[in-house]
Amino acid sequence: MDESRPVEEVLDAIGDERAREVLAAVATEPRPAKQLADACDMSLPTIYRRLELLERHDLVTERTEVSGDGNHYNVYECNFESTVVKLDDDGEYEVRVYRRANVPDRFEQLWDELAGDRG
Repeated sequence: MDESRPVEEVLDAIGDERAREVLAAVATEPRPAKQLADACDMSLPTIYRRLELLERHDLVTERTEVSGDGNHYNVYECNFESTVVKLDDDGEYEVRVYRRANVPDRFEQLWDELAGDRG
């Protein structure tokens, strides 16, 4: 998980019903904001606020696409896979947020975790 943000902030972002709707909409396919507004039945300002919240926590990513006529627009795609909340023996919560990543990134993350267990 991104240690620069408190766990509570990430859980609050996921806990926001409208943010979850937006996240679910981009989980099926990357979409521009206007399509998200239509699919989620929300205003564009509401969509942009939720996208900003989700981007802040790296749960969605933004990229620019170019249409056939040369115009460009931003599309948003899901970068969230799952969350695991675990209560350890000391009564502390451990929260892991799994994000979608390409294979080299996943391998590097796994390698870092294994190296951390040995040190």
